[in-house]
Amino acid sequence: MLIQTDLAKLLLRVTLAVLLLFHGVHKLIHGIGGVKSLVLSHGLPEFLAYGVYLGELIAPIFILLGLYGRFASGVVVINMLMAIYLAYGFAWTLGGHGGLVWETPLLYLVLALSIIFLGSGKYAVNSK
Repeated sequence: MLIQTDLAKLLLRVTLAVLLLFHGVHKLIHGIGGVKSLVLSHGLPEFLAYGVYLGELIAPIFILLGLYGRFASGVVVINMLMAIYLAYGFAWTLGGHGGLVWETPLLYLVLALSIIFLGSGKYAVNSK
C-alpha cells in the first residue's frame, strides 16, 4: 500500500511539473510581454511579471526532483492565484465548451495544494 501511495505522489509531482514546464519554456523562448502587460494593466509593478519564471520554470524543476516540494508547490499556488487574478479576475465565466475559463490554472493550483498537503513522497531527492 505504501508503494502505491509513493507512486501516486510521484505521478502527481511529475504531472504538475512537466505540464508547467511547457508553459515556462514557452515564456523563456518567446518572452513575457503578455504577462508584463497584464501586470501593468492591473496597476502592479512590472518586476512582478518576472515571477512567472519562478513559478513556471524554477519551482517545477524543484517539484519534479522532489526537492523542497512543499515550498516549491507553494510558489506555484501563488503563481496560479496571480495568473487567475490577472487573466480572468476570478470571474465565474464559462468557456465555449462549458468549463470555467480559468479551469487550467485552477487545476495546477489544486495539484500544487495536493503536494503541499501530501509531501513529495519516497521517490524524491529529500525524502524522509
